[in-house]
Amino acid sequence: LNVNRDLIRLYIGGLSNSVTQKDLKDRFGKFGDVQDVELRTKRDEEGVPFKTFAYVNLNISDADLKKCLTVLNKSKWKGGTLQIETAKESFLHR
Repeated sequence: LNVNRDLIRLYIGGLSNSVTQKDLKDRFGKFGDVQDVELRTKRDEEGVPFKTFAYVNLNISDADLKKCLTVLNKSKWKGGTLQIETAKESFLHR
């Protein structure tokens, strides 16, 4: 089955700060082939996390990307509400 899959970079916001890279890999791995997860947490001066977000790079077909966004965007997950968009920066194959 030769499905045309592109390497897509997704921005995922609204994560609770308990989420791990593995959680994201498992969650998004149901829709595509996850290559890489970058998880980032912003902290205030006291070191308290106030914003956790991630970039997920995955090989995914258009249809599966649409499905992924429909199912996961604005869904409640582990105490956060996911905000997902395709990341703006284009991506060069190295």
